Amino acid sequence: MRTRAGVAGFVVLVLVAVIGVVLGMRQVGDRIRLPLASRSCTVQADGTVTLNAHQMANAATIAAIGIQHELPDRAVVVALATAYQESGLRNLEGGDRDSVGLFQQRPSQGWGTPTQIRDPRYAADKFYAALKKVRGWEEMRVTDAAQKVQRSAFPEAYEKWADESEVLTRALLGNATGAVVCTFGGDPAMRGEAAATALSRGLNLDWGLTSAVTTASLTGLTVAAGDQREGWRYAHWLVAHANDHGVKRVRFGDLEWTNRGDSWTRVGDESDRTAEVVAEVFGDA
Repeated sequence: MRTRAGVAGFVVLVLVAVIGVVLGMRQVGDRIRLPLASRSCTVQADGTVTLNAHQMANAATIAAIGIQHELPDRAVVVALATAYQESGLRNLEGGDRDSVGLFQQRPSQGWGTPTQIRDPRYAADKFYAALKKVRGWEEMRVTDAAQKVQRSAFPEAYEKWADESEVLTRALLGNATGAVVCTFGGDPAMRGEAAATALSRGLNLDWGLTSAVTTASLTGLTVAAGDQREGWRYAHWLVAHANDHGVKRVRFGDLEWTNRGDSWTRVGDESDRTAEVVAEVFGDA
């Protein structure tokens, strides 16, 4: 009997200790940010979507390539929903059978070589080219349009990502102001002239820009914007790619984003600032 009583008492003590640890973790969790949140992005445009930095960069590239194809916003929604379902907006090295990349396209089905398909720009370009061949895709549900391109074994699966994709599309195509916010700390992936050059090259490739991008110095660049919508397209793209290009500050109009901030903040007079987007990268250490 004493042994049983002793065991029961020990179990009670363990349960009390576990409950105390759980409650303590909840209280601490309310006061600190865990490392997982250190490189996250939040998009708010009539809805909220949270992605990691790599997913955000991929989504921004998919949206930009859609504009290069001169397609309506609906095409970008379809493309993003497809990539959401196929890869979680991640550039996967493999998948089912020989599937590769954001859209899980298969070399054996004529989408290109594995190396080509692993290039997000190439993959998005091929998706849009295939979508344009689908008669009446503009009037279809998101999942039906995606299925015409992908020919998936789960034809209804794309629809569940339609809402998130519409939020991303509104932000990334410039239909919302200050809608993309990414935060990251630690050492930047790139610095100085190398970062500014890579950033300029990325803008040129994603948006088809040439003379619109000017490397203002070894630590920054400016992008000419024809109007507010165009300006926010480039500004949101720059924030989306900030983590992998060492961007620490982006400004458009009277609003500014920094890599450690959790929102766009007002920084002065808007006059004479809506004609260009300004980005600053981290200087050489």
